Parts: sequence; structure tokens; C-alpha cells
Amino acid sequence: MKIDLNTKSVKTFETNHLVLAPSRLNDVARLYGFLGNRDAMQFTHVDETFAACRKRVLVHEWFRRRDGFAPWVIREKANQTIIGWGGIYTDPFDPGWGPEVGYYFHPDVWGQGFGTELLTTSLDLAEHYYGLTELTAFVHPDNRASRRLLEKSGFVVRDFIPGMNRYCLKRAF
Repeated sequence: MKIDLNTKSVKTFETNHLVLAPSRLNDVARLYGFLGNRDAMQFTHVDETFAACRKRVLVHEWFRRRDGFAPWVIREKANQTIIGWGGIYTDPFDPGWGPEVGYYFHPDVWGQGFGTELLTTSLDLAEHYYGLTELTAFVHPDNRASRRLLEKSGFVVRDFIPGMNRYCLKRAF
């Protein structure tokens, strides 16, 4: 990962296989390709329209200016293709949970280890770059792969939130 921990002005991060960058308006069409796909988003929020996806991305970018972090557009480093959206954020649409980590990938790249790489990078940045003391994550009861990934990364189930139909997991630093 190429980051200078002495400055918070760095906005793009690189890992072995990923480039994590703030969202741009021209990214929304590719993001909507999976964020608006019911099958791809079966365990989480689906954007019903392109306008809803655009709004979600833009509101999160406003929060990046406020908090210093928001979901990144995730590109595969080898070809610069957008394959996901996620990372550390404060949810503007369901506030009150504090900093969270989440990830949404295009189905074409599921099972290739990108979630693990994003989560590992997010945890490192949360602790050492942003100075966070805890992260929250939510997982649908049927999303066993995501729950395994979170637990393997040190998250512990704290509660089940019936109104969300999600387990709430926490990880302290």
C-alpha cells in the first residue's frame, strides 16, 4: 500500500491488486451496474434507479469532505476496471452507528479475494491512518461468506438488529 501517513490529503490508495479512489460522477453508471442489480445486492440495499445510486454516491462524497472517509470506487489495478464500491464510511442514510466498513462487488469478481484485500486495507487505514478505535459492520443472516470474512478479520457479533434483519459486528483497535 502506498500511503504517506504524515498527510491526510492523500485520497487514493493502492493495494497489491486494487486502486481505491473517491467516487466521480462518471463512475456512477458503472457502479449502478451492480449497486442497482437485485441479484448482486441480494443481501443489502439495492439502488432502485440510476438517480438513487447517483444520490447515494454524491451524499457519501459529501461525507468524505466532512469525515475524511467514505466508500471508495474500487478498481482492479491490472486493468483499471471498476469492480466494487466500499471501505470505511459513516452511513448518512442510517446514522448513529459510527464508522462502518462495507463492501459491494460486481458479481463477476466474487470469490477472487478482493473483499479480503479491501477489508484488510480498510482495517489498517482505520487504525493507523484515520485513528479510529472501533468499526462496525452489518451482515445479512444468509450472507455466510461475508460473515466469515468479517469474523476472520477480528469482527465479533454484538447483536442482531431485527428491523434491519442484520447482525451487527464490531471490531476494536
